[in-house]
Amino acid sequence: MLAVVALQGQGQGPLSPRTKSPAKDTGKVPTADLRVETNLVLIPVSVSDPLNRPVTGLDRENFRIFDDRSEQKITAFSMEDQPVAVGLVFDTSGSMGDKLHQSRMAARAFFRTSNPEDEFFLVQFDSSPRLVVPLTSSAGSIENELVFTKSKGSTALLDGLMLALHEMRKSKKTKKALLVISDGGENNSRYTESEVKNILTETDCLVYSIGVFESYLGGRTSEEVGGPSLLAKISESTGGRMFPASAAELPDIAMKIGIDLRNRYVLGYEPENQARDGKYHHVQVVVVPPRGLPKLQAHWRTGYYAPLE
Repeated sequence: MLAVVALQGQGQGPLSPRTKSPAKDTGKVPTADLRVETNLVLIPVSVSDPLNRPVTGLDRENFRIFDDRSEQKITAFSMEDQPVAVGLVFDTSGSMGDKLHQSRMAARAFFRTSNPEDEFFLVQFDSSPRLVVPLTSSAGSIENELVFTKSKGSTALLDGLMLALHEMRKSKKTKKALLVISDGGENNSRYTESEVKNILTETDCLVYSIGVFESYLGGRTSEEVGGPSLLAKISESTGGRMFPASAAELPDIAMKIGIDLRNRYVLGYEPENQARDGKYHHVQVVVVPPRGLPKLQAHWRTGYYAPLE
């Protein structure tokens, strides 16, 4: 049965020092992480409607997949709600001051969509990143820490992402994601955007971002102007998404992300090009909506590296 998931409104240590870089069905049930097995590539995909709501209930026939522009036969297909490890990357920089209350509410709304088997951790960042709550099964411990957040300093967003990726390596979950709540005004990181994106390309970690940009109505810095683009590029490269939101919209958007994360299809195929040369393959997914439905939008990780022998 096809369903569109609608939402009701409701309310390890520090980074090591470094210098800044210059400017046929297989009969198996695939899990929801992107990886390349012996002959099978697994691509997690989420689908949304024109109102940005998650769409469930699609069949294998509603998808087409291309590997380096060559269409592939989908040989494995599933949709599962598996346990997930989520790192909350929370902006406490000076520009977030009047948005912190709604940002806390957004985090609380996201955690309401969690399952008992899920894992969480909290990284906060302003002028530098901090691992405030290490990997835990208790979402409540993160909510308690968020109560004491204060806004100050500049914005080391990229360093915060790198610290979160470091902590995520400790999780044994196959399904992993980062949730970033920020205005994206990067201006104080030691790591560069390209360095972060390169690390993300080599992982199965999704990045979802909630971009809070409403206070940028005058006197914007160049970092603030580039905030939406930075968050969008990082998120979309992993198969996640960036959701722009006013402070009042944050809780609803966070809940939507929680549902989207847990309603992802997994498409599997045996690539025609079986070369184990370590090269990067570009992936494209096309959704063919059932009759009577509007155009649907797919979101997926844009590529993978072939195994290297």
